[in-house]
Order: sequence, then structure tokens, then C-alpha cells
Amino acid sequence: MQSDTPDECAAFVANAERHHAAVHRVDPDPDAVASAIADLVAEPAVGVRLPGGLSLPDGVATDPTPADLDAAVTGVTAATLAVADYGSVVVCSDAAGTEAVSLFPDRHVAVVRAGDVVPGMREAMGVLGDRLRAGESAVIATGPSATADMGDLVVGAHGPREVEIVLVEGDRE
Repeated sequence: MQSDTPDECAAFVANAERHHAAVHRVDPDPDAVASAIADLVAEPAVGVRLPGGLSLPDGVATDPTPADLDAAVTGVTAATLAVADYGSVVVCSDAAGTEAVSLFPDRHVAVVRAGDVVPGMREAMGVLGDRLRAGESAVIATGPSATADMGDLVVGAHGPREVEIVLVEGDRE
């Protein structure tokens, strides 16, 4: 059950920001989306092709090698879903390396359509269940990577230090 109700999008934005992610709501115009992404990219940057006629800005390398991932400051991916109650984005694994691009660079720019915001984890699992039961994996990311396993909170311990979310308003593809 996917929805793009204003309440769910507002809840998603509030919860994502509560977990130290920045959300940028943009018009569905592909040029507006590319411009918003370009404003968030620090180079060197890697990314994976975006769905639905959206494009990556110049300077974002696709098909990254392990060395490219290691050197990248920014990784740009699409998010399959966003979960309003948690402020999380869901990044599914694929042959293009979406999962790795979301995890290795210090800054992750996740692009998600407002129509792919679901109310809660139950609805997310309803959408993802078949894929996960078939053996695929996904990262459910809520803000920057952080741990307090050794005492003080450490940001960026196992993933990006910064999470920027481009929330594309308008109809679902």
C-alpha cells in the first residue's frame, strides 16, 4: 500500500530530519530533480542510474570500481521506498551496485518519489516481501550511520556521515 498523501510525506520528512537526514522536496520536473541533486553532490561522486526519466548530474560516475567507491565523497542512488513512521529510506540491492553506492561514500543522496512513501514498516514489508523472500537484500537506512557501541556516539562508523534525501513530489511512476 503506497501512498503520497501529504500527511505521510510530512511525517516522513519530520522523522527523517529528527534522525539527522536532510530532506529536499522538489518538483517532479527532471531538470529540477537533476539540479537539486547537483547542489548536493561533492566530487568525486558515484551513482547508479535513476528510474523514471530522472538523470544524474554531470560528474557522477556510474559503474564504479571498488577504487571509485573508496575515493567517492558522494553516492547517489534511488530509494525503492521511504517509510514515514521511521523516516527511513529503503535501498535494494541490484546488479548496478546500488547498495554499495549508498554505503561507502561519506554522503548518501537518496532520491525517492513521494508516491513511494509508505506509512509504516508493515506496508514496506508488504511491498518488499516477495523480493526479500526470493533472496534479495535491502538496506533500511534511517539517517547517517551511527553507533554508540564503545561509549560516545560516533557518526559514520559503518556508512555515510551525511544523508540527503531528494523527495520528488508528484505522481508515482
